[in-house]
Amino acid sequence: MMANSTIAAGDAPVVTRRRKVVSRRRRKVQDALVAYSFIAPNFLGFAVFTLGPILFAFVLAFMHWDGSNAMTFAGLDNFWRLFEDKAFIDAFWNTIIYTVVSVPATLACALGLAILLNQKILGRDFFRTAMFFPYVASLVAVAVVWNMIFNPEMGPVNMLLYTLGLDPKDMPGWAADRHWAMVTVILFGVWKSMGYFMVIYLAGLQGINSELYEAADLDGANAWQKFLYVTVPQLGPTTFFVTVMLTIQSFKVFDQIYMITQGGPGTSTLVLVYHIYNEAFVSWDLGYSSMIALVLFFLVLGITVIQFRRQKED
Repeated sequence: MMANSTIAAGDAPVVTRRRKVVSRRRRKVQDALVAYSFIAPNFLGFAVFTLGPILFAFVLAFMHWDGSNAMTFAGLDNFWRLFEDKAFIDAFWNTIIYTVVSVPATLACALGLAILLNQKILGRDFFRTAMFFPYVASLVAVAVVWNMIFNPEMGPVNMLLYTLGLDPKDMPGWAADRHWAMVTVILFGVWKSMGYFMVIYLAGLQGINSELYEAADLDGANAWQKFLYVTVPQLGPTTFFVTVMLTIQSFKVFDQIYMITQGGPGTSTLVLVYHIYNEAFVSWDLGYSSMIALVLFFLVLGITVIQFRRQKED
């Protein structure tokens, strides 16, 4: 009896520890279930409405399908068709041109506005709000206003150019002219987006240690030198984020093209996403449009990976 009592007494601490371990595990599982219950609605929505269609588009890129008849396997037919499609080639280069011009232009305007509106000037809060307003305003409304402003015949911009002495024959046709249509779209994109990225740059500027500027003043640096050797390096992570976001945004531009030019005149403003829209919902060639989307996906992915690698090297 004494031996059994001794063994039982010796096992008591072990049993207690096991119970504590089991209790901790149960609490962890319960905490995890609570966390997943909060994540589940958003994740299910993402899986059903985003991830599922993306995976389906990958499969559809190798199919022939018009949305009503049965799918048939196409192999690489849709891919080889890209090289024979003049509209795709035009859309590809137009997308590259739009990105190459609009990204640095938007970045420069956003940074310039942020530096200006980071100063203590009269009406600073009003101008910050005014610059941000185009980003949140209705696209339809601002596109209509933009078309009115840049109307070739009675728009205020051309009237101003006429007042300054420009010959009516040399007036730009803006969205109605194949040589000026892309310029019009780029200007609209820069104007609409720069307010949002200005806010991001403002946050970055306010995070710079003021002691760095004081040290630069002691060294006799002028305003340009302080900008070049203090502001720009300190804004490096912010600039990287803005550049990546602008690049992705530029490659998937669609809404302003749809509202202002519909890809015209001709194919002068046709971009990849608008070409995907035409092939999918106008021509109902869903397999070919998915192949264009697949090319666009890998194009954006490749450029983004390059940007991240360059950032790591820097």
